[in-house]
Amino acid sequence: MRLDCLLQDLPAASVRGRTDISVSALASRHDAVSAGGLFVAVRGFTHDGHSFVPEAVKRGAAAVVVEREVEVPWGVTVVRAPDTRLALALLSSAYYGHPSRRLRVIGVTGTNGKGTTAYLIEALLNAAGRRCGIIGTMGAKMGDRTLGLDRTTPEAPDLQHLMHAMVEEGLGHVVMEVASHALTLHRVAGTRFLGAVFTNLTQDHLDFHKTLDDYRTAKRRLFEMVEPSGVSIVNVDDPSGEVMARASRARVVRYGIEQPAEIRAADIRLRLDGMDYVVHSPAGTMRIASRLQGRFNVYNSLAAIAVALAEGVDPALIPQVLAAFAGVPGRFEPVDEGQGFGVVVDYAHTPDGLENVLRTARDFVRGRTIVVFGAGGDRDRTKRPKMGAIVEALSDVAIVTSDNPRTEEPMAIIEEILAGIRERASVEVEPDRRQAIFRAIALARPGDFVIIAGKGHEPYQEIRGVRYPFDDRLIAREALTQRRQG
Repeated sequence: MRLDCLLQDLPAASVRGRTDISVSALASRHDAVSAGGLFVAVRGFTHDGHSFVPEAVKRGAAAVVVEREVEVPWGVTVVRAPDTRLALALLSSAYYGHPSRRLRVIGVTGTNGKGTTAYLIEALLNAAGRRCGIIGTMGAKMGDRTLGLDRTTPEAPDLQHLMHAMVEEGLGHVVMEVASHALTLHRVAGTRFLGAVFTNLTQDHLDFHKTLDDYRTAKRRLFEMVEPSGVSIVNVDDPSGEVMARASRARVVRYGIEQPAEIRAADIRLRLDGMDYVVHSPAGTMRIASRLQGRFNVYNSLAAIAVALAEGVDPALIPQVLAAFAGVPGRFEPVDEGQGFGVVVDYAHTPDGLENVLRTARDFVRGRTIVVFGAGGDRDRTKRPKMGAIVEALSDVAIVTSDNPRTEEPMAIIEEILAGIRERASVEVEPDRRQAIFRAIALARPGDFVIIAGKGHEPYQEIRGVRYPFDDRLIAREALTQRRQG
């Protein structure tokens, strides 16, 4: 693609050099630059891309995009933009032919429930004959293929490349988990959203956003981006729901349980093996029987139902799809080896997420609730004692362990969790996560319920910058097998 065509999406940019040149590739990492490529220098949290302009030129960059003046050899075009992160996103969209304009992109944002909601939406749309892909925490899904991703919302070039691939695959819809980081860092700029869903907002990522208001503002940006012809779907029971609704230029559909809403659940019955409820909607009343557990999954299901109705899915199809939906990997996922007690693995890694899972267990567990949990390193430290306090209040036995300590010392994280626990008689500390899982399963008696929280579907544990193979589900299964064999 010619550079002058790409630059049509950057009206505020100034240019020094030729623009009638072909661009062979787009990169924001100097080591990914190839001959004839366009290098976008982005200021990161640890490195400034401007420092790598000479290296990018050596590797063959034909042009560079910068925020400040840089020295380059004669013949290399310099494009100066006010914000290179924003420029990267807009250029990426243009380079891949604006793929979101050929898709119906639905963004899902919120602290908890994004993944389950996205998978529910995908199931409903696919059942209705709309070919739908997913981009999110559990990877990028196109039909039967799933590609691993290193973050919930990929960097702009990867995101636009994925959507381009989905267009090529013949997909018509994409459900995208949109993280607050992605909104703040412009990863989704240049993407056309025809739908947005708000699940909830509770404490998380305050290491990045600093305050809950900043976090809320980041989430609100998604609703500002929704096309006027689209739809914004908000959880009206969450205090931030109306903030999102007011930000939208599109039609707003509210869902909930407690407050008046267009899509509302009533007569909710929660069970160990699922839940039943009635949905009142403009399309009529639906009786839903689902294999998902917990009140929080009623909310996730309502959000998906709202999207399905907005997209014209036959209301008669919705109960059938929800009844068949088996769940999402690592979200209250049972591990069953025929033992006489329950074991689930869940991604809950925030105070609110932990509380939801623990309250769900208390609704139907006859015996003790045993929880294995920790907190991620290099992330919001203020949530650690809160998580400890919630587990103390809502569990019978707690085993505090490592999550993904990253660059922090595991015991330092554990001590901050323990600061929120007043009575430690029923609390054990085991920094080795594998041993903690084995310990929880060894302690369990018939009728008990073991919750392994924090990592969910993740197949690794990150320690000092290295991701080691580690899957809570496999470790739990191994522990159960060993227990059975004596």
